[in-house]
Amino acid sequence: MGGQTALNLAVSLADSGALDRLGVRLIGASLPAIRAAEDRQLFKQAMDRIGLKTPPSGIGTTLEECISIAEDIGEFPLIVRPAFTLGGTGGGIAYNRAEFEDICRAGLAASHTQQVLVEKSLLGWKEYELEVMRDMADNVVIICSIENIDPMGVHTGDSITVAPAQTLTDKEYQRLRDYSVAIIREIGVECGGSNVQFAVNPADGEVMVIEMNPRVSRSSALASKATGFPIAKMAAKLSVGYTLDQIPNDITKKTPASFEPSIDYVVTKIPRFAFEKFPGSEPVLTTQMKSVGEAMALGRTFQESFQKAVRSLETGFAGWGCAPIKELDWDWEKLKYSLRVPNPDRIHAIYAAFKKGMRIQDIHEISFIDKWFLTELKELVDVEQFLISRGLDQLSKDDFYQVKRRGFSDTQIAFATSSSETDVRLRRLALEVAPTYKRVDTCAAEFEANTPYMYSSYEYECESVPTNKKKVLILGGGPNRIGQGIEFDYCCCHASFALREAGYETIMMNSNPETVSTDYDTSDRLYFEPLTVEDVTNVIDLERPDGIIVQFGGQTPLKLALPIQQYLEDKKLAGIHSGDSGCSLPTRTVSAKCLDIIRSWTTKLAKRLNVCGLMNCQYAITTSGEVFLLEANPRASRTVPFVSKAIGHPLAKYASLVMSGVTLPELGYTQEVVPKHVSVKEAVLPFEKFQGCDILLGPEMRSTGEVMGIDYEFSGAFAKAQIAAGQKLPLNGTVFLSLNDLTKRHLAEIGRGFRELGFNIIATSGTAKVLQLEGIPVEPVLKIHEGRPNARDMLKNGQIQVMVITSSGDALDSKDGLQLRRLALAYKVPIITTVDGARATIDAIKSLKNKSIETLALQDYFQTTDASQNLQAAQSAS
Repeated sequence: MGGQTALNLAVSLADSGALDRLGVRLIGASLPAIRAAEDRQLFKQAMDRIGLKTPPSGIGTTLEECISIAEDIGEFPLIVRPAFTLGGTGGGIAYNRAEFEDICRAGLAASHTQQVLVEKSLLGWKEYELEVMRDMADNVVIICSIENIDPMGVHTGDSITVAPAQTLTDKEYQRLRDYSVAIIREIGVECGGSNVQFAVNPADGEVMVIEMNPRVSRSSALASKATGFPIAKMAAKLSVGYTLDQIPNDITKKTPASFEPSIDYVVTKIPRFAFEKFPGSEPVLTTQMKSVGEAMALGRTFQESFQKAVRSLETGFAGWGCAPIKELDWDWEKLKYSLRVPNPDRIHAIYAAFKKGMRIQDIHEISFIDKWFLTELKELVDVEQFLISRGLDQLSKDDFYQVKRRGFSDTQIAFATSSSETDVRLRRLALEVAPTYKRVDTCAAEFEANTPYMYSSYEYECESVPTNKKKVLILGGGPNRIGQGIEFDYCCCHASFALREAGYETIMMNSNPETVSTDYDTSDRLYFEPLTVEDVTNVIDLERPDGIIVQFGGQTPLKLALPIQQYLEDKKLAGIHSGDSGCSLPTRTVSAKCLDIIRSWTTKLAKRLNVCGLMNCQYAITTSGEVFLLEANPRASRTVPFVSKAIGHPLAKYASLVMSGVTLPELGYTQEVVPKHVSVKEAVLPFEKFQGCDILLGPEMRSTGEVMGIDYEFSGAFAKAQIAAGQKLPLNGTVFLSLNDLTKRHLAEIGRGFRELGFNIIATSGTAKVLQLEGIPVEPVLKIHEGRPNARDMLKNGQIQVMVITSSGDALDSKDGLQLRRLALAYKVPIITTVDGARATIDAIKSLKNKSIETLALQDYFQTTDASQNLQAAQSAS
């Protein structure tokens, strides 16, 4: 269930003997099955045994072996796929010898087993995935087929994908289905879900097996939301002995899980990228995943679901086309390059190419995107031209239906007809054109669905049946992105759970397949829809909720709520974005006087702004103890899940109850909680995916996730957080120090700290002189521009175990410092860029040397109870 991380950990535990020693058994995917699927050599042998083709390839465990394999294959480009890695980490496409060697080095370093697969490129072939499930009685079902619009060469997590597969003939689909069943049996996954990926030659239909994941994957989450079949839930039941025919279908209540899902709609997933956050990194898509989130949409046709998915991304587009995009101003050479080289904006380059008169065949020959998809997209351009020629007043009811069924939003129609979105909406409603809502039922309407999981379409029969109960609409956060992730989904889910307990009917609206809020059983009704004014208004018109909660989904729903929007402020302050910064609770260095000021100001602000629920305030404190308010947001922040787990109280639940009319005294939650233990939150940063980008943090948020460590001492909590974030702290060795002039006053403290831990110190000339004056042993080392051997050489030779570099921000740092920081990242050497970080790291290493890590369940840290139980007890007594 934990993806690649969990599989790698399972293998490590087995290899260390821990599983045998403790009598623990792996269920679902056994150790031999994991090895057979993840070990590139074993997988290739397994495919040979059942007569399935894999691309010409070889397995390398050293750079020399990889080069030999490349020479045997004989031509570039070549694909490098490391074994036991997540999201294609360390892999890539090599177009020449130099690129190949660089990628192989990175792949060998990233692989859990120091093993990479070097294979012949299948660029231009079509890519498909099948989600497969097997039980212990050897029953196998295909949950979903998924087709990548982008051809081979783009990681499936970065590709636009469609379910079910659109361009396979029935014969081809049945062949892939048979192959998938044979593969899961041969690999030996006893029970649970697996993901199988195929490449198909569009010229002759030849099929190659690319890989198989013996676990749930991001495609499993997509398939679950696309079909309504909860793959992870079913896999868990299968792993404890159930068979597919013994598990009822949650949605129909009549069919068993052995009844393969059948869908009468089309699902489109589009990834969201953040290359603008990583300057210096080329926005090119390869076999290494780089997207930070994704949006999904459902429609009765590909065109409808595709348009809805584009506007669900929240990147400034109300759909595909009908917008003044930059690509329209490009010359032919630049446009053709964008069509040829996979990139985040290629889909918009296709629109520009059609607008400039390029033919379907021409675009296909450049991009290798299947002509079926290009034909569907060309028709959307033709509809746009129809709208431009007609004008708003001349559109009939039938015209509106034809346009809306192709996914066009009111905003797009307004652009094409030179009118306003309000005018389009009024005209549409005057003609009685409104969306209907269809149910996701897993069976293409063969049986009645009991679970209200809805999507919109412009048809005549509406399958959503609103009730007259008191109800609340909760707006989710849309696709994950840097700065707005699953922290907000946590809040939305807990709001739904709490309001359901309080007797409200909850209605969830969101477009993110990666979230719990879009599970069909999180709320009473789920609308899987884009979070735009038009789409939200349509749901409001149908449901007529008593209230709408926009406080928990981050910035997305707030932008839809003008009465709240006036209170927001975006300052872009210099410094490190709070989302990228580590933090601790309780505070470690803030004085009691400053804390009293902060408490007083926050209380006054909340009352003056008349906030009901959660409010987030951010403060800055100078070295002299002055307190400054930076910003106040009347909504849940990304720290709510962290704080809730740190203090043992479900804050999102309390906030939703407060918004429903319950008071804090009624909840029994009136005192600030200061726990006896320490909790540390640390950001998880994706720099290894973005080569060429400096790892220094700034006001632009770059983290894609976060982890948390808890201990009774700060040092232990910080150490746990660093390990969880993938930062392996060494207990001995050599530390490289290079501090800028502003931070050199802290150098003696940091140097002594590392020396007391037994570390040797090397430093550049200026830093070394300061340490020598303080009597601290140090070995001077050349800067990169001063000659060799230098710090870069020592890094490559494995002579440095920790690096502490505080940036000076000058031209030399942007050259030498950047090289060292990137190299440390590539060689997995912990790198620290702040004085506070160095202090905390010293404390953490000291803690790891002095005692073993203590592992406790989260509940064992607390003696608190859910304060809302006080309300329930009071209500029961009355």
